[in-house]
Amino acid sequence: MAHDVAVRRAVPSQGTRLVLACTAQLMVVLDVSVVNVALPSMEAALGLGESGTQWVVSGYLLAFGGLLLLGGRLADVYGHKRAFLAGLALFSAVSLAGGLATNPGTLIAARVGQGLGAAVLAPATLTLLTTAFPEGQRRTRALATWTAVSVGGAAAGNLISGLLTAYASWRWTLLINVPIGAVTAILAARIPASSAAGRGRERPRLDIPGAVAATLGLLAFIHGLGLAQSHGWLAPDTLVALALGGVLLAAFVLIEARLARVPLVPLRLLRMRTIVVGNVVMLLAGACFQAPMWYFLTFYMQRVLHYDTVQTGLSFLPHTLVTIAVGWRLTPWLMRHTDARTLVIAGALLGAAGFWWQSRISADTGYLTGILGPALVFSTGGGLLNTPLTTVVTSGVEADDAGAASGLMNTAKQVGGSLGLAALVALTATSDHTPRALAAAYADAFWISALFLAAVAVTALALPPQRHSAPSSSPATTAE
Repeated sequence: MAHDVAVRRAVPSQGTRLVLACTAQLMVVLDVSVVNVALPSMEAALGLGESGTQWVVSGYLLAFGGLLLLGGRLADVYGHKRAFLAGLALFSAVSLAGGLATNPGTLIAARVGQGLGAAVLAPATLTLLTTAFPEGQRRTRALATWTAVSVGGAAAGNLISGLLTAYASWRWTLLINVPIGAVTAILAARIPASSAAGRGRERPRLDIPGAVAATLGLLAFIHGLGLAQSHGWLAPDTLVALALGGVLLAAFVLIEARLARVPLVPLRLLRMRTIVVGNVVMLLAGACFQAPMWYFLTFYMQRVLHYDTVQTGLSFLPHTLVTIAVGWRLTPWLMRHTDARTLVIAGALLGAAGFWWQSRISADTGYLTGILGPALVFSTGGGLLNTPLTTVVTSGVEADDAGAASGLMNTAKQVGGSLGLAALVALTATSDHTPRALAAAYADAFWISALFLAAVAVTALALPPQRHSAPSSSPATTAE
């Protein structure tokens, strides 16, 4: 009886953490895509120019992906609640600044600031779950909800962007974070503080040099990919930028292995096959399912099919609904009957098939065969892949390393999106802006994405089989 009472008392705390984690994660993932449909309006209002519009997208992704490892470690060192509230406060404040921006510099700086806040907030949301829910069916259900919000939120960003831009202003794509962040902070302040590494003893130092080397290395490398688009792959500027990025990333590895007292990526994590292989899979999948998919689809609909902002936003509704339905309902049920590796492979193959279908587009393709049909296939694959992959990558990790593992996983996903977008833009660049030429370029991007997902399926074969199940009488199987 006492055990039952304790379980009932624990459920509200877990439920509160789940709501907070999902709400904050929704803010983070929405801002990956929520500006996409609004970019033409931002450009017209502030005179961004072509390079400015690209930095509105990449500034967020670069700061987010480059500092995620440091953000994940902050939760381990200072406590999950403190990291959560700090990231939420920064994210909300710079969203306000961006929404009120009157010049390109302020808007781009705000987007970079959002990336900094997201780098602290995103790992804390996942750590809130992995420390509140023990491994097993209850954690699987929580992760399924968190993943459905993550993937569905990224998909919904385009729909929300179109509606806000058409009926309010592009500024509300950023300002919407302010009231949501305020309410979430009030609720988060009431949850018990978590333990922090170093409590009762000397607090370990943060690996600032490692974070700087990783961020600048990614920045230089992605800048080099951008130069390859405009100057050519063998141009001196391109080669210097790519080489500098490689040197800085090598320096990051050296710092982590030899110099850092508390590395952003503890070497013991890299001895785990699930961590290493799982994050490679996450990197490759992120190169397709993060920014690249939404970026090229948005421009295809607006530049080739000549959809307005509302039509573009509404066209993404099937992507959102299918991803949420599969990720939230179907995938957790399948995980009780099938090992995670099989679901990751199946999801990757479905995604590859969907992107191959998407690559068949032309300037004359209609909505049913050019947008809706492929969306149903690759959105099913994405919804099927994410929860089991997230479960694999975060399982078997000690509590003191939960933030680092979460940060590494999110880094792989966001860096994959950044690198994928930069590489696809460089590989499919065209000086011919006629609808037919643009459609062909976008089709090439989707074809390459299909190849990436085929590589995901092959790489996932190296994951160990992992299956989660629970007795039918367990509260985990009935909790909603």
